[in-house]
Amino acid sequence: MIQEDRLFPADPTTRSIAKRLYASIRDLPIISPHGHTQASWFVGNEPFPDPATLLVQPDHYIYRMLYSQGVPLEDLEIGAAELKNPRRVWSIFADHYYLFRGTPTRIWLDYCFQQLFGLTVPLSGKTADLYFDTIAEKLHTPEFLPRALYERFRLDVLATTDSPLDSLSDHQAIRDSGWKARILPTFRPDSVVDPDFSGFRQNVTRFGELTGEDTASWKGYLSALRQTRRRFQQLGCTATDHGHLTARTADLSEQEASQLFSQVLAGKAGPHQHELFRAQMLTEMARMSVEDGLVMQIHPGSFRNHNRQLYERFGRDVGADIPMPTTYVEALQPLLSRFGNERGLTIILFTLDETTYSRELAPMAGHYPCLLLGPPWWFHDSPEGMLRFRESTTETAGFYNTAGFNDDTRAFLSIPARHDVARRVDCAYLAKLVAEHRLEEDEAFQVAQDLTSNLVRKAYRL
Repeated sequence: MIQEDRLFPADPTTRSIAKRLYASIRDLPIISPHGHTQASWFVGNEPFPDPATLLVQPDHYIYRMLYSQGVPLEDLEIGAAELKNPRRVWSIFADHYYLFRGTPTRIWLDYCFQQLFGLTVPLSGKTADLYFDTIAEKLHTPEFLPRALYERFRLDVLATTDSPLDSLSDHQAIRDSGWKARILPTFRPDSVVDPDFSGFRQNVTRFGELTGEDTASWKGYLSALRQTRRRFQQLGCTATDHGHLTARTADLSEQEASQLFSQVLAGKAGPHQHELFRAQMLTEMARMSVEDGLVMQIHPGSFRNHNRQLYERFGRDVGADIPMPTTYVEALQPLLSRFGNERGLTIILFTLDETTYSRELAPMAGHYPCLLLGPPWWFHDSPEGMLRFRESTTETAGFYNTAGFNDDTRAFLSIPARHDVARRVDCAYLAKLVAEHRLEEDEAFQVAQDLTSNLVRKAYRL
């Protein structure tokens, strides 16, 4: 059973401060400006099929842990369009639930099981059927339909992540339905700007067909990107997202960029040219953001699909992405030399390399008007990771050069749990500052609200 004082300091005085701070923000609406949920869920508003499809199949935090302990992904039916035996998949998960002791996944799931489904007995192989049947029954009630859950979670904004090749018809259908929820697309151009993305050249050709632009030419290609950004904005998009391997940027002349693009598109470019092209495209995206106001998010440092056998068998995003060392000071200088002083530009930086917090990211965000620090991401969105982030960046960047919290999840039911963890950890950190007389308590109440709501609204222009 989850405890009411979880994640608060053990010291009674500091804990009491944290509890007061948390009480003032716990029920504020959730703003989720970056994630990977599906707009299609809210169009048909159909029940989620079963517990395994909802909670296990989309969550790489779960199946990467099971795979590390010898559970074949085939047994979990990862990659299947529809689970053939969801109860068996759930049973395997329940048998191995002990693997998540001490992990943030355990915190999120226990919160979900108790707060949403009223399940307080521990999940194990012995209770697997109880859990499966209880959850499955509730999923087919009106209270657990996707739109009802959106409202129950007090979601104010929910952003998806979408390819420029996507028609966004689901987003349009939500608008046409008259439902007042704010479900917004996010422009993720990797499939047409990363030469190493599977099917890149075919994607660029398809991109031209969709936009009516000559994407075989540099000018036509850039025009297609601008046109698509406008299409996204018409459906409420406020941000772009870039998942490049590094944070490297470049500032080539138009002629140099055009020649490089031709080489890449002809398949005559090597790894160095591919990286240079990605670097140039980050600068081009910044140029476009200066023009149209879209917020840039840069998520570098993940060696994606590291396990080649799994990639060839199951495709992308099956839990085999591994963090890499990432540098920002030299990598971002070409972009910042051109646009770093533009006050109308916002770039939110993320990292999987925590060694850069105090050495690079906090000093840069503490200087450049366009830079903000995104919250701990992916492998570090844990209580410990969130605390390390605050301790390493606040001394240089303060609170107000950060962008609040986002959950970055595919697992819809984990959204309230993830935001609850972030709110508790922030309150614990603020309580420590108050207890040490480094912050007045009335200031801490204001900062808690800013970290929960105000900074994310401002950062993402919501």
